[in-house]
Amino acid sequence: MLNIIIIGGGLAGLLNAIQLAKAGLSVCVIEKNEYPFHRVCGEYISNETLPFLKSIGLDPFKLGAVALDEFAVSSPKGHSLKMPLDLGGFGISRFTLDNALYKIALNHGVEFLLKTKVLEVTQASGTFLVKTDKAGQLTAAFCIGAYGKRSNLDQSLGRAFFKKRSPYVGIKYHIRTDIHPSAQIALHNFADGYCGISRIEEDKYCLCYLTTRENLRKSGNIPTLEKEILQQNPFLRQIFFQSSFVFEQPLVINEISFAPKPLIEEGIVMCGDTAGMIAPLCGNGMAMAIHSAKILSELVILYFQKQISREELEKHYTQTWQRLFARRLWAGRTIQKYFGHPRLSELLLGAGKIFPPIAKVLMGKTHGKPF
Repeated sequence: MLNIIIIGGGLAGLLNAIQLAKAGLSVCVIEKNEYPFHRVCGEYISNETLPFLKSIGLDPFKLGAVALDEFAVSSPKGHSLKMPLDLGGFGISRFTLDNALYKIALNHGVEFLLKTKVLEVTQASGTFLVKTDKAGQLTAAFCIGAYGKRSNLDQSLGRAFFKKRSPYVGIKYHIRTDIHPSAQIALHNFADGYCGISRIEEDKYCLCYLTTRENLRKSGNIPTLEKEILQQNPFLRQIFFQSSFVFEQPLVINEISFAPKPLIEEGIVMCGDTAGMIAPLCGNGMAMAIHSAKILSELVILYFQKQISREELEKHYTQTWQRLFARRLWAGRTIQKYFGHPRLSELLLGAGKIFPPIAKVLMGKTHGKPF
């Protein structure tokens, strides 16, 4: 029997695996894809993560990450506001970052089941029984859910958010362009949505946008959506016309939910986006996933060392998670109401120009301190 099974090999899953394996625990990560692969993600990370990433032997800048120190936002009509990113951040693709973490995890003895789906998780006498489509049934003393924004496993667990349809669709490209400042992350509003763009490795840029299912339905297809809705924003029109697209087809994810989620379901402890997803306009979901993995893995190690009970682990994890992330998630959901709305986004942008401290406070609400 394994000590720990981790369902999902994204940032939260990989970082939990690395920390737990370093502590001498037997860990298996079950991931439905095979590394390296792309994910729908804004691919910006706050510098608050750098101390921890370097502590596990990963320097993102050696992988080609690009430093970002300016934030820009525009309204659907093209009015814009720029401000410095006080703490700063960096851009790096999930294709590159996740693959580097995967290799570190392998070096620490983490077992991987790739191209494998989890069908069901049950408990019997304190043991987790994890049923898969290719590897049969595995057993472990502890189970972590780090499978991302949405999965059929959420349905089998009866998670409340899964029963409510979400109107949001995420679409991502990698592009090459000469018209976007290399050290800037920008969010460009359009009707019922917003698009983020920032530089990543190899002179590429990540262009990722969130829109509604209704926008896509009315347009009929993604190219028409981009032409008729996104490109009403002059910044986006220029980017689409003067850039080369690396992907032949965009990556698409449906039913993105920002609803609050329980941290523990049927004994499975959730981490990263599986525990709660910050609105993409805040541009810091990757930092939250990294930090939540650090918190959880440290508690799990204490649990296996018999320094804390299972009840204490769940209590400390919940309290720490709420203290560090609940307000950021709330701030993201609140600010998001202004974005993609023609009048409200203009008002928010105007207030930020007249009272710069307002914009700085809003930015601070969605970022944390170095850890």
